[in-house]
Amino acid sequence: MVDFPRCRIASWSDVDAWADRIAEKVRAAEALPETIVGLTRGGWVPARLLADRLGVKRLVSLRAQHWGVTATPSGHAEVAEGLSGPVDGQKVLIVDDITDTGESLELALRWVQERRPARAETAAFLHITHSKLVPNYYAEEIPKEAWVWVVFPWNYWEDLANLAGRAAAIDAAPAAVRATLERRCGWPVSAADLDRVRRMGLLAPK
Repeated sequence: MVDFPRCRIASWSDVDAWADRIAEKVRAAEALPETIVGLTRGGWVPARLLADRLGVKRLVSLRAQHWGVTATPSGHAEVAEGLSGPVDGQKVLIVDDITDTGESLELALRWVQERRPARAETAAFLHITHSKLVPNYYAEEIPKEAWVWVVFPWNYWEDLANLAGRAAAIDAAPAAVRATLERRCGWPVSAADLDRVRRMGLLAPK
């Protein structure tokens, strides 16, 4: 049986509100970082938005890999690419978009701490309560019983391609794909978006 997660489609307005909320919390804690580490890929945009709001000029990346395809865990998190710059002696804020299992952010924190920063804290826009790690800062908490797959603006087309591919494996007709996504995922995909993802060449049956 094809597996489909319930989805929540996040807007750029949501993203702006989450970034504002975390920035306020960091300032209230008087814990401004000198370096922000963005977990790529999901944490890269949140990291850049927080750098802008906190006035932080130094932004480096760390690639911690966990999720294989949309809502399908591929095993334990691992560092695929190390830090793009040194963090020793720095006050560091490590940023991701969401703590689901929490493994990626937990791994990134250990990796950064081993490089002897002056301070290392974590932040995520969304925190699901079954996560192994609770970030120092988060904008919204999602109870584990209310788990949903969050479709962020930066992974909209990737997630649509993956889930539409699963739907197409049942019935490839565009109307049927859209109906399956709305019924199974709660995602009312427009005909224009489905056509666009097809034209991008991203859609293949899963």
